[in-house]
Amino acid sequence: MKFSDILASIGVIILLIAFLLNLYKKLPASSKIYSLMNFIGAGICCLSSYLIRFYPFIVLEAVWAFVALLSLFNVPRGTTDDNR
Repeated sequence: MKFSDILASIGVIILLIAFLLNLYKKLPASSKIYSLMNFIGAGICCLSSYLIRFYPFIVLEAVWAFVALLSLFNVPRGTTDDNR
């Protein structure tokens, strides 16, 4: 197994764990941990895609990681800074 395969596997596992925890209502999509797991998982998958030069997935995973990163710093919709 190549290094890029190992990285991709780790990234996908992180993304799937976040998805399953959310699906079974153990981790809300609005939580920082969920966003962090999405950012780390997508970032690792992006790096793996870069290593194998698979450009469509580089774009997909980079956008996914960027949106997850933004959600770590943004106030969720319908709330104010006072409600944190």
